[in-house]
Amino acid sequence: MKKTLLTLLKFAVPAGILTYLIRDLVVNHGAELQQIRDSPKNWGLLTLAFALAMTALICTFLRWRLLVVTLQMPFRVTDALRLGFLGFLFNFVGAGSVGGDLFKAIFIAREYPQNRAAAFATVVVDRMIGLYALLVVTSLATLAIDRTIADTAMLTVLNIIYGLTIAGGLGVGMILLPGFTRGSVSEILRNLPKVGSKIGNLIDAVRLYRRQPLVLTVIAVMSLSIHGLFAMSVYCIAHGLFTDVPTLLEHLVIVPLSMVFAALPIAPGGMGTFELAMNYLYQHVPTPPAAEGIGTIVALGYRVITILMALVGVVYYWFYRKEVGVLMHEAEEEQEHEHDQPAYVDIPTESATTE
Repeated sequence: MKKTLLTLLKFAVPAGILTYLIRDLVVNHGAELQQIRDSPKNWGLLTLAFALAMTALICTFLRWRLLVVTLQMPFRVTDALRLGFLGFLFNFVGAGSVGGDLFKAIFIAREYPQNRAAAFATVVVDRMIGLYALLVVTSLATLAIDRTIADTAMLTVLNIIYGLTIAGGLGVGMILLPGFTRGSVSEILRNLPKVGSKIGNLIDAVRLYRRQPLVLTVIAVMSLSIHGLFAMSVYCIAHGLFTDVPTLLEHLVIVPLSMVFAALPIAPGGMGTFELAMNYLYQHVPTPPAAEGIGTIVALGYRVITILMALVGVVYYWFYRKEVGVLMHEAEEEQEHEHDQPAYVDIPTESATTE
């Protein structure tokens, strides 16, 4: 019953937000919607928007593959694409509370049982890199905002983003120091109840990645580029539907900020939360503000693109549904009995100790 209620709540929140936004559009901006429907659209820009978003998404899969092969685990590009699209699909419609990250972690740990801990760590590290890169892009882009005309809510958001970026930067700098993975701090973290073994696995993975500065540089460039591509995709959607929209620079502020909000564990795939943030930021970032309702419409256009990309995962699911069913069952068991599981096998000693 508890699991069912949590699942219903998981989808009720974004459904409520989207219902509110769409109702507001229909009731208060019906004329604008009619104009959009009747006016010619720039299908070339809309197609480019899809291509940019798809390129960015595939780059996230290739970034994860790079993290995996760096730990000396053979991982084909085709497997990275298959698991990536399936994971992207399950971020929207995963049964119960099983999301795309857990699904990918279960699969790759099953493929490499001798490196189970390292396999799990690649998924966590990939998510952490993606989130921190999003904070960095957002912080850099928001420097273009005129703080003198920003309202209290916007200033609060900006200060939180800057604080998280600085804290994350300090954390990255600390864990990249050799002493962190071998000193007393590392031992304290490893001995924490319940989560100590997993933190230890991450520390061991960081130790291996630290010896690959070129790989880390490539991953950093890829991560920053990914968020730039997503922002350009939304900008193309806006221009494909409207003639008067915020500039590309303003979209480099609006889109990453909206994605930070969408990354909060409130709704699957950021449904509803992304649209809500876009609607607000379209009114508070551009000077002068965009027309009311445009932000929601552009966000819904981007949502259509994400659903089209998720359909690729549906195709993979159709061809591998038996295997996916087994993995989904394992993922659910992993969550339900996590506290009873033994600590994962450590990353091989010969790799972890030759710093």
